[in-house]
Amino acid sequence: MNLDALRQVFRASWGADTCDPHDLPEWRPDNPSRGQCGVTALILQELLGGELVLGEVHVDGVQVGHHYWNRLPDGRFVDLTADQFRPEEIVGGGEVQRRPPGPPGRCRDQYNLLRQRVFAAI
Repeated sequence: MNLDALRQVFRASWGADTCDPHDLPEWRPDNPSRGQCGVTALILQELLGGELVLGEVHVDGVQVGHHYWNRLPDGRFVDLTADQFRPEEIVGGGEVQRRPPGPPGRCRDQYNLLRQRVFAAI
């Protein structure tokens, strides 16, 4: 699958209803990737394989959250939601995570909805 085409499919599929509840107060139509990293990384891994990567989000040296992205089977790192962050939000680290079996325990409804939209579009 073409990564640029997938990027557009995800962008068109994100909404407040697929946003992580923690980030929902900051989700806006002009920043649709806000709060979409976990569910997006899981679905992208299903489509393209590879590994999940988890980093930390810091503001003024204080951790304020986590961020997920992907490492594809060819070694490239892909972060479809990197543009969600404000300039003061710094993503650091990045450890490969083993994906637990089945759908996520957290944000399951958001994952199922986004997955349904993405798979219908492709």
